[in-house]
Amino acid sequence: MMRPALRTGVRWKISIAIAAVGALIAVALSLVVHNAARVSMLENAREVQLERLLGAQRFYEATNSTNMQKGVPKFGTELNDPAMPRSLREEVLRNRRATHVAHGPDGVPDVWAAVPLGNGDVLSLHTRFADRSATIMKDLDRALIIGSVSVVFVGCALGVLIGGQLSRRLRKAAAAAGRVAQGQTDVRVREAVGGVVRDETDELARAVDALTDALNGRIEAERRVTADIAHELRTPVTGLLTAAELLPPGRPSELVRDRAQAMRTLVEDVLEVARLDSASERAELQELPLGEFVARRVALLDPGVAVEVVHNSWVATDPRRLERILGNLLGNAAKHGSTPVEVTVEGRVVRVRDHGPGFPEELLRDGPSRFRTGSVDRAGHGHGLGLTIATGQARVLGARLTFRNAAPQGAVEGGGAVAVLWLPEHAPTATGSFPMLELAEQRRARD
Repeated sequence: MMRPALRTGVRWKISIAIAAVGALIAVALSLVVHNAARVSMLENAREVQLERLLGAQRFYEATNSTNMQKGVPKFGTELNDPAMPRSLREEVLRNRRATHVAHGPDGVPDVWAAVPLGNGDVLSLHTRFADRSATIMKDLDRALIIGSVSVVFVGCALGVLIGGQLSRRLRKAAAAAGRVAQGQTDVRVREAVGGVVRDETDELARAVDALTDALNGRIEAERRVTADIAHELRTPVTGLLTAAELLPPGRPSELVRDRAQAMRTLVEDVLEVARLDSASERAELQELPLGEFVARRVALLDPGVAVEVVHNSWVATDPRRLERILGNLLGNAAKHGSTPVEVTVEGRVVRVRDHGPGFPEELLRDGPSRFRTGSVDRAGHGHGLGLTIATGQARVLGARLTFRNAAPQGAVEGGGAVAVLWLPEHAPTATGSFPMLELAEQRRARD
């Protein structure tokens, strides 16, 4: 069972990571700074409170010694204040000067200071945390919040910038690799990536280019071996076919001639595939009415095939290669399909349909493959190069050949295989260049 995957770009992943790290660092630093500032201000308030209490103590003791009687505490101090915190009272009873910070119900700290007197009394001073200090803390917290938010936004922007650059390089590499996969073997991923920065993307591009070169070298070597073998077989196969023609009439002679002819066709097809794989073939273009051309060629190739011209259109194409494509499609329909076979021409689109079991799933998924017919019984069903050659010839014409089934696999009634040839508006020239502007203008004038 496949799990749903969340697709996100590298840019946003890096941005989120940098923003998350920035937010954590900002929160941690803000807490540290807030607590340090609060502790420092409270310690300062303790010292100030104790100094004020000691000043009041000296004044109180001096007044009592002068008047020889017990004076009244001054400067907001209290004697034996019953509201004094218990912990502070215990410290004073040990004959120590002490301070204490208690948090009130509204969250504002109360600062206490107490000192023991010689007669056993306790002189204490109790004030709330200074409003100015509280204002300073609020301003500090506000500044920390603003700074934290700024750090997060700056981190996001930096992540978008860095991630965007990396994402663009990866997208360029992916696009170049896609063109290589489509057969553009001259494309180099490292050149497509470009840029001044050298990072892992360049290593990936270099590895893909090396892989492409190795595959191209192997494919070229296999193509040359195939072409050489087919070329070397041409002469003996031709001699074998000539010798078979000299045999006396009879069933054995017919079998020999039939197999020799099949071998000659196979050799010619292999040579043609090798030429198409070399990407050196060029189309020799002519302006022709597609509907009339298809109707005439189909009548010569198979008179029993019905041709319907919905709309006739002038095209610039190679008639020899187009006829080769039509012949292979009709031959495939005759070998693997069922009658009736129908050909429809609509503008620049040619459809060939039979009413057989349809194309095999492997062909629909992977496209035509040489020496694979989709049939278990290979006897009398060809060698599997017909659709491969048709696809290669369509590529030379700048056209697109697609395959589909008119009904689900295995359904005969109302089903069948459908091959569709899409001719381009601007066909390639004999040198492979685009577009055919002159011929296009002539065609419009004729229409």
